[in-house]
Amino acid sequence: MASIANDPGGRRRILFVDPNGDRKAVRLGKVSQRAAEGFKCRVEGLLECQLLKRPMEADLANWVSDLDASIAKRLAAVGLIAAPEEKGAVTLGPFLRSYITGRSDLKASTIAHLEDAERDLKEYFGADRPLIQITPGDADDFRLHLGKRLGDNTVRRKCGRAKQFFRAACRKRLIRENPFDEMKGLNVRENRERDFFVTREMTQAVLDACPNAEWRLLFALSRFGGLRCPSEHLALRLNDVDWARNRMIVRSPKTEHHEGKGSRIVPVFPELRPYLDAVYHSAPEGAEYFINRYRDPNCNLRTQLERIIAKAGLEPWPKLFANLRASRATELAAEFPAHVAASWLGH
Repeated sequence: MASIANDPGGRRRILFVDPNGDRKAVRLGKVSQRAAEGFKCRVEGLLECQLLKRPMEADLANWVSDLDASIAKRLAAVGLIAAPEEKGAVTLGPFLRSYITGRSDLKASTIAHLEDAERDLKEYFGADRPLIQITPGDADDFRLHLGKRLGDNTVRRKCGRAKQFFRAACRKRLIRENPFDEMKGLNVRENRERDFFVTREMTQAVLDACPNAEWRLLFALSRFGGLRCPSEHLALRLNDVDWARNRMIVRSPKTEHHEGKGSRIVPVFPELRPYLDAVYHSAPEGAEYFINRYRDPNCNLRTQLERIIAKAGLEPWPKLFANLRASRATELAAEFPAHVAASWLGH
């Protein structure tokens, strides 16, 4: 149904006769004999669809959709496929915004992280930069740019999210390669230099400096309960505490996507109980949660805690809330079996 013609200089053409009996040719340029053979088979498949008046099978349809624009135009010119639609170059800013707004399956905190990476990408490349113009070399330069002002793990996270964006663009056939695809070392590494144990003496000094009962409970839930702040603190309801059995239900938005990990039972430790008691007995009528004053998404607990620590006469430690939880984990691991302590902490 089709044949290969060899022209001077290694150029090749596919010759065929269309259903109307007209002789036609598709010029391929300089390609190998093997590539020309493969293309000839595809042309024969297209001719067969025309002769039998049947739609293309999935494999052939996918091949057509992946064709380079210039080759697609040549096939359209000889009547083998419909004329391809002219597509304007998709630019970075609109694509990133479209991707993020389309991810209704993600949590608000994950969306916030994606938007943070979106800002960095647009600031560096420009919102009007066509996606196809961003190369692997540009991706490497972007990583170096971030490294001038951010920590190593933060750079890894942001580049990982950039890789996620461009992977989606590849899947939508907007670009042929992901410029971040071959970038190595995007997994976050533990930085033990930022580990810090918050002693009981320091803990008491900060508790004494807290401005109200809810702030004392926020701090105590992190240091004595080992809860993740703020997600697990804000999810704690007044009826989650079983006072008679001295335990509470801790709901974890971070792990709820794992089967059976949406919540856990944690003891109401003796050090924690007074702070739970104080908020519970002073809660306004109709209140649902323990923490009510600090539920605003724009409430910066970290900045407020830094002020409280300074008021206590102490220097802020690295990873303020994470190290409170880690300090409690260290204590529990020294006193209880490892699997029990890990279960209480939701590891």
